[in-house]
Amino acid sequence: MPAPTPAVAGPRRPWRVAASLLLGLAVAAVPAVTTPASAAPDAPAVPVAAAPQADWLHTEGNQIVDEAGKPVRLTGVNWFGFNTSERVFHGLWTANLEVVTRQMAERGINMVRVPISTQLLLEWKAGNLAPATGINAAANPELVGMSTLDIFDHWLDLCEEYGIKVMLDVHSAEADNSGHVYPVWWKGSVTPEKFYQAWEWVTARYKNDDTVVAMDIKNEPHGKFDETPRAKWDGSTDTDNFKHTCETAGRRILAVNPKVLILCEGIETYPKDGTSWDSENPKAFHNNWWGGNLRGARDHPVDLGAHQDQLVYSPHDYGPLVYQQPWFEGDWNRETLERDVWDPNWLYLHKENTSPLLIGEWGGFLDGGPNEKWMKALRGLISDEGLHHTFWCLNPNSGDTGGLLNSDWVTWDEEKYAFLKPVLWQQQGKFVSLDHQVRLGGENSTTGISLSEAVGGAPEPDTEAPSAPAGLSATSTTNRITLTWRAATDNVRVTGYDVHRDGEKIAGPVRETTYIDRDLAAGTSHRYTVRARDAAGNVSPASAPLTVRTQEPGVPSGDLTVLARSNDDTTGDNALRPHLRIVNSGDRPVDLTDVTVRYWFTRDGGATVNAWCDHAALGCTGLRLKTVNLAEPLDGADAYLEVSFTGGSLEPGAHTGDIQLRASKADWSNFDETDDHSHTSAGSYSEAPRITAYLAGDLAWGGEPR
Repeated sequence: MPAPTPAVAGPRRPWRVAASLLLGLAVAAVPAVTTPASAAPDAPAVPVAAAPQADWLHTEGNQIVDEAGKPVRLTGVNWFGFNTSERVFHGLWTANLEVVTRQMAERGINMVRVPISTQLLLEWKAGNLAPATGINAAANPELVGMSTLDIFDHWLDLCEEYGIKVMLDVHSAEADNSGHVYPVWWKGSVTPEKFYQAWEWVTARYKNDDTVVAMDIKNEPHGKFDETPRAKWDGSTDTDNFKHTCETAGRRILAVNPKVLILCEGIETYPKDGTSWDSENPKAFHNNWWGGNLRGARDHPVDLGAHQDQLVYSPHDYGPLVYQQPWFEGDWNRETLERDVWDPNWLYLHKENTSPLLIGEWGGFLDGGPNEKWMKALRGLISDEGLHHTFWCLNPNSGDTGGLLNSDWVTWDEEKYAFLKPVLWQQQGKFVSLDHQVRLGGENSTTGISLSEAVGGAPEPDTEAPSAPAGLSATSTTNRITLTWRAATDNVRVTGYDVHRDGEKIAGPVRETTYIDRDLAAGTSHRYTVRARDAAGNVSPASAPLTVRTQEPGVPSGDLTVLARSNDDTTGDNALRPHLRIVNSGDRPVDLTDVTVRYWFTRDGGATVNAWCDHAALGCTGLRLKTVNLAEPLDGADAYLEVSFTGGSLEPGAHTGDIQLRASKADWSNFDETDDHSHTSAGSYSEAPRITAYLAGDLAWGGEPR
């Protein structure tokens, strides 16, 4: 493990050591001392004697706690620049470093996430310390002649003075304003080993400085399944396995400083159940924001060995102004986001008490529309669940989000700050520092208190189990059973439900009061029970059991309806011309990539049949067509034309609009449609029970020929 370069000056905080010694003497002499005399009159009084002398943090379940086990909240902001070609905070070309730092503290920001590049860390390690450029000397006379490392150390002194803690985030391999776009943690001369060495060096430099309390291993590792390079997550030791990288970097950091928090972000894509990373099917993967997909942590959790209690998972999440993700289509809200995006990708880690979550990046423009709707939804989740977070960002020069500062780098965007303020850690109207001795905002702060002054310690254990779920009922198809039940009650809060089939747990905790059990055999019976679970892990008695039987083959679910009309009065020419509309007749949104439709016909000869889309309301490019010859003819069909979709969704009651199709034989000979199973003579759209539709492979509409 490399030692700090001798030519580089070490951290300069002798006053903190003296203050700690003095506080220790005071505590020893007067064990019952309460709030210091310098505290504001309305600051809550607590015994100072119980406060740890250092501010290191660790985890207990889904909480982050101090060395005495007292729960804390990390609520802060990102300030970028050290990751860019300027190699120093952006904005110092205008703003004063101390003023901005003090204002952040006075406004309740107790944690700053600092993006930095591996390249810059390696330059510091090698002693390459040229004077920083891009600094306004009039605004920052104290920074003149300093290197970027000197400025960073000076800023840590300011953070110490104002009660702010710091998280380092390796944002990119190279010092590049667009470096975060590169998907992995190595690039060019920055090898994986140098990446680990950079982390070891910076950890060693600040291992005795409890201002730097957290290390975010790598910002937003990403890449689609078929891209090179890309980040994956599995149980291997492959170079591109980010789970292995988190473990390796984390263990090497903790070997230097076992008290620093290790933050591991997610990736972008993860294989669906039963799929390997070698699949070439894009539909076989779950996709999310860069760094936001932590599904793999369930199958392959990060293992930090003896220091597992230093692990925090850290997803990123953004709104539709950053990118119009599929989950922002249709009628979406917080409930659908939590159910379809946040729960399966990362929120389960908090709800199942596996690990704390710190949302490392979230934020954007208050547009009065969809983006603000998403911001309010995520803010509500952060507030309700008590999640840790660092808002993106302080900088006004973040193009797709804006920042807390206005473009002059001096005044604050008061509307955006007012939006953020409710989820900054507060007690009795005061912002809470993560420093036991220093108030957030400094010694004379009127807006903040120290961690020692904050009320409350570890909560009393919750030992009361929820009530048993009642009203278990079900509906079934040939291979699915949909269960519903009434919500259970609890003295604190029910966090989910465990579903048992035939005596074995098959799912849980499930957030909603419904669950779909899929891929069952047709015509089989199963016995179900449901148990409720709370945040403390208490589990309720089982619900009354319910036995349900899947339907026999060929029975449609009714989740889809096919409407059809004829656009051709001639039943003996050389073309089939079915016009279709597919309706979501169920009670939940339908992913069109799960829908297939089959039009059954006779070829009237052995020629190959080709198919075309003449018009589709959702675009012909959104359709896939194929004709399939049956191995053995059925009554009214020896082939079918299959329609599937490349994307999109249908809300309950919605339909696809017109889909106008045409099929002809390669030899252009005529059909006789009068005996075709799916032929209709209806001149206007009406239900077509002989055209079949399938949802995720299950028959949802119509009857197949026999």
